Amino acid sequence: MRTALTDLLDVEHPIVGFNRSPGVVAAVTNAGGFGVLAASAYKPEELDAQLTWIEEQVQGKPYGVDLLVPEKFAAGDPDDLVASLRAQIPAEHFAFVQDLLERYGIPPAPEGTGSFDEIAASLNPAGAAALLDVAFQHRISLIANALGTPPPDLVARGKAAGVVVAALVGQPKHARRQIDAGVDVLIAQGTEAGGHTGTIATMVLTPEIVDMAGDRPVLAAGGIASGRQMAAALALGAAGVWTGSVWLSSEEDVANQAIKNKFLAATSSDTLRSPTRTGKPARQLRTAWHDEWEAAGSPGPLPMPLQPLLVNEAWQRIDAAAEAGHEGALKLESFFVGQVVGSFREVRPAAEIVRKLVADCEQRIADLGALLPSPAA
Repeated sequence: MRTALTDLLDVEHPIVGFNRSPGVVAAVTNAGGFGVLAASAYKPEELDAQLTWIEEQVQGKPYGVDLLVPEKFAAGDPDDLVASLRAQIPAEHFAFVQDLLERYGIPPAPEGTGSFDEIAASLNPAGAAALLDVAFQHRISLIANALGTPPPDLVARGKAAGVVVAALVGQPKHARRQIDAGVDVLIAQGTEAGGHTGTIATMVLTPEIVDMAGDRPVLAAGGIASGRQMAAALALGAAGVWTGSVWLSSEEDVANQAIKNKFLAATSSDTLRSPTRTGKPARQLRTAWHDEWEAAGSPGPLPMPLQPLLVNEAWQRIDAAAEAGHEGALKLESFFVGQVVGSFREVRPAAEIVRKLVADCEQRIADLGALLPSPAA
């Protein structure tokens, strides 16, 4: 299958697989797609190690990196970022989270668990710059900005290095800003997607962005976990698909088995857009965690990056306890996932997911072609 995306990235299939797990990234690339690593949660030295490992696995095949740089960043003393940010968190918020953990009986985090303080710098422009420096030291073929318009120096750096610059958009006005900034690829992410999303559906958003993009490839994102959905995206004018949630049902994904079991049991109506993990609306599996934040007496979530600074340790404790089968933690356990979670039936190798997407997409396109009348003899 050949599209503007496969030509641009020199890949076999117009499928981008976005995931935080290096194993998923390598498997998607090796299966003929294009793996993209979610890199913002890594420290620079960790990112360097992960990209080195990916390159060892893919042996010269193309892959990319995604970074999250928020357009708005809570003010803080640059000389002591974490302390100044913590000082902005009201005492009632700390008390609310502590009470929640106590009521559900969540034990302390295991020894050796990393602190969010160590990676807080990645949520500001200076910290993201350090990760960018690492990424550009490797053989990446694409760099994507997950939030907001990339700064001019990022676009210029990408063009100088021959690295494709992509950006996610949730509204036509976002696309206009990205086009003006000079990005190479637009990712039209509908509200069905997992993680940070807007409110416009993929079916509506994708053709709007395609009509604006000119000769820039547009990828459809959100609600794509099957070949039929991939075929629909191509029919809307997309040059390929940006997929994220589907890889959460892969063997290579690093999510614990507890959350994977919850994904397999979920329906498509079991997600919601909530700012209670990151401070920005992000689609995730609805659990008791969200019920508690919506209940009377909740102080309400804070803006990014204060909310993740507030709740990250709590999530480390919840994740660890849920993996161990703790009853209270299993009620709270959640993760970012799109509405396609309702289609998850089993955990499969990522390469098998790629092959199934491609085969079913090609079959659906052929079936559609058969609906057309035969040309006159």
